[in-house]
Amino acid sequence: MKHLLAIFIILSLNLRAQEVKNKYLENKTVTYKECINFYQSLEKKYQTAKLFEFGKTDVGIPLHLFMITNDKDFDISSIKNKQKTILLINNGIHAGEPCGVDACLGLSEDLLSKKELTQLLNNVVVCIIPFYNIDGALNRGCCSRANQNGPQDYGFRANAKNLDLNRDFIKCDAQNTSSLIEIIHQINPHIFVDTHISNGADYSYNMTLINTQHNKLNPILSNYLNNKMLPSLKQEMKLKNNEMCPYVETLKETPDSGLVGFLETPRFATGYTALHNIIGFVTEAHMLKPYPTQVKATYDLLLSFISTMDKQHTDIIEFKKKADEAVAKKQVYFALNWTLDFNKYDLIEFRGYEAGYKKSSITNLDRLYYDRLKPYSKKIKYFNHYVANDSVNKPMAYIIPQAWSKVIALLKLNKVSMQALQNDTNITVNCYYVDDYKTNPKPYEGHYVHSNVSLKSNTQSINFYKGDYIIWCNQNANRFIVETLEPKAIDSYFNWNYFDSALQQKEWFSDYVYEETAERILKEDPQLKNELEQYVKDKKLENNHWEQLAWIFKHAPQYEKTAFRYPVFRLEQQY
Repeated sequence: MKHLLAIFIILSLNLRAQEVKNKYLENKTVTYKECINFYQSLEKKYQTAKLFEFGKTDVGIPLHLFMITNDKDFDISSIKNKQKTILLINNGIHAGEPCGVDACLGLSEDLLSKKELTQLLNNVVVCIIPFYNIDGALNRGCCSRANQNGPQDYGFRANAKNLDLNRDFIKCDAQNTSSLIEIIHQINPHIFVDTHISNGADYSYNMTLINTQHNKLNPILSNYLNNKMLPSLKQEMKLKNNEMCPYVETLKETPDSGLVGFLETPRFATGYTALHNIIGFVTEAHMLKPYPTQVKATYDLLLSFISTMDKQHTDIIEFKKKADEAVAKKQVYFALNWTLDFNKYDLIEFRGYEAGYKKSSITNLDRLYYDRLKPYSKKIKYFNHYVANDSVNKPMAYIIPQAWSKVIALLKLNKVSMQALQNDTNITVNCYYVDDYKTNPKPYEGHYVHSNVSLKSNTQSINFYKGDYIIWCNQNANRFIVETLEPKAIDSYFNWNYFDSALQQKEWFSDYVYEETAERILKEDPQLKNELEQYVKDKKLENNHWEQLAWIFKHAPQYEKTAFRYPVFRLEQQY
């Protein structure tokens, strides 16, 4: 009797798991609890699967990682020694776009149970984050994704702090982000995939794909991506009768105008992984297709990644190793900012729907529509070439005073190797002064972001103290170091406001007291007096007594050297 009861319980659990896995067929998506329960059941059933907890999220719940191997080995060092590639799939960064969550339930079970798919794991280890934005997943509703065709209810885009987690990878304001960064550095994947549902135009494809912008990627990896991996993925999807195209970001209003390659800066998931020589992808299932179609397209593409990585694992491992070595030892110049090259494009075949305009019944003004009764297939321009418009040579090292603890903590989180000074030391360094910058007048993801930074520099001898940090630029993290510590980089810590207290002058003067001092300074320095006269003439300050004295003050010994001095210093030679 007990034996029959055990069989009944097992069959009931299997049936319940099957219902959860196939929920999307009814235009539904799993809840967070159902999702984790499903992975827990797989862990119990298969010795080749394991569910881990990594850190916390802003809602207080641990972030999970589900690993699938074919030999019960979950030790990352051992996996790397076996020359296996690692795929990391991140689901639900926007909890209202859950197709990857549901696709990975079926994919996980199939990889564990179907022999023909299990064989794909001979050279690949699959790691899945079941639900990244747990906060948003718990905040379920029916309607926040106004343009999306299903599921019936789903999570919310932002997390518990109202942050878009796909804008947080450099500033790291969310605990979710800290936990994910720990995962990325612990498993050090070769390929990273972030699953999404699109916005934008209407067209025939069920799936579009964003890959790490190839000009930004290390050239070794870029050549492999363009010439081998992307063609393989496209062919795999074609064989599955689910052809895909590049992500549809249009040059103008409709795809006929041409498509523009997406530029993911380091604030985005795949822009961040590129800093660590991890090839990143964003899958974008089409929002207007039925939800089961979105899930199926995501499943097909994830399976295509695994198949391609199995076939090309030797190349992937070799090229990532070479890229890491090049960044650590050879690369001198690093691009900081990029501009789209409109003179260079590819012609790609695109299957879309004719677009037109008709009168809106609400405003009686022209509105765009796509006519699905008029499909087309034609060549369109694809602008996907970027050029660096700003670059910098890496120094021998950067020095950052221990006072900037938040930045130091972020560098350590990203496994940047640092050396604390053992004694107070005077070191000759190159100093930046922030000459000008723009600041966003409204908050963006919790910050008043800077841009268009203008710098001046000089060489100074600075007193550093025991416990201040030297960051030597001879490590795999060089690109991350440069793009976060160089203030002109688009997603530098400076631009994300972590050094704003340096942007203030602390001491001033009373003009009636300083008048005699200023007079003496000009008498002793005729050249400075000539420069003042020219400045007054250029700025039309003949009637502005205060501004003239202020200019003298800023060029006098009394003026503080630390005002507007960027507090991270470049060491150009051995001290």
